[in-house]
Amino acid sequence: MRHQAVILSFLLLCLVACKPEHEPPYQPTPYELPQPSYFPTRTNIPGDNPMTEEGVALGRKLFYDPRLSGRDGDDGIRCCASCHHQENNFEFGAPIGTHHAMMPLVNLAWNRTGLGWNGGVATIEDMVLAAVTSPVEINADTNRVVRYLQQTDDYPDLFYKAFGSRNITFINIERAIAQFVRSLVSANSKFDRYLRGEEQLTDDELKGYELFCTEEGADCFHCHGGGGLALMTTNLFYNNGLDDEFNDPEDRHSVTGNAWDIGAYKAPTLRNVTVSAPYMHDGRFQTLDAVIDFYSDSVKYSEHINPLMHHVMDGGVQLTDEEKAQLKAFLNTLTDVEFLNNHNHSKP
Repeated sequence: MRHQAVILSFLLLCLVACKPEHEPPYQPTPYELPQPSYFPTRTNIPGDNPMTEEGVALGRKLFYDPRLSGRDGDDGIRCCASCHHQENNFEFGAPIGTHHAMMPLVNLAWNRTGLGWNGGVATIEDMVLAAVTSPVEINADTNRVVRYLQQTDDYPDLFYKAFGSRNITFINIERAIAQFVRSLVSANSKFDRYLRGEEQLTDDELKGYELFCTEEGADCFHCHGGGGLALMTTNLFYNNGLDDEFNDPEDRHSVTGNAWDIGAYKAPTLRNVTVSAPYMHDGRFQTLDAVIDFYSDSVKYSEHINPLMHHVMDGGVQLTDEEKAQLKAFLNTLTDVEFLNNHNHSKP
């Protein structure tokens, strides 16, 4: 009898020793993406990467953390925020090689075409992989990144809260950062408040808006939309007459192989355009005035120019100095100060 009691006590001790620590079940909180009534109704959120509060928070931390490079203490280690500055509309603000840093990370939850100037990256998740492994960006090895983050004190628990596993994978790194990027919604500029009936535009801003939205004016709306396309881009690709000779191996043609796409690049959003310099795919224009001057009188004809460039035979839309000032006044209304200073988008 005593022998049986000893065995029973031993088994009870084993059960107690093997009992896992209590922890709350994995149950992330759905993230509510803002949906302005004048934005497109359809978003582009993958079914295998729904947005959650925990996923967005993890992505935000990774976005700003140099440990995403998979190393610590080296000069020049980088993270996403090294090239995407909030105050510059999550752009870089300076040229890098042939193409300056990827286009502004703004309102991409509604983007339904490829990413980057040539659309060669299909999803934000793929964009993360491209940025981490690019020699001119983070320049890291994904396996090393995973091993490095797995050994940290904080990340395993954060990945559990976001994805239900402390076993870090690069796929979940991609997913977390993509969730944060999709949370970067700019929708409170003066123009937004005008569309919502909360604020009026000045006479010059209204005249600039009229110029923006008419073929007889500045003719911007075909590529960048207007009140009916509040993203301020069609997210499509155009040869806009920047050049008449083409030798860039990274234009839209390099992706599609279609001769129609020679010299074509994505129309970027004009939201927060006043803080997004330099402009064009190669950063050739340093000021918004230079961009307006180009479309006014320096557009070049070629057989590849997009037919929506209706004024190419005149060299551009031929704006007067007053009209240029009015157009610029309207573009200034697209600056969303709240977005550029939103602490929820800043380094945690």
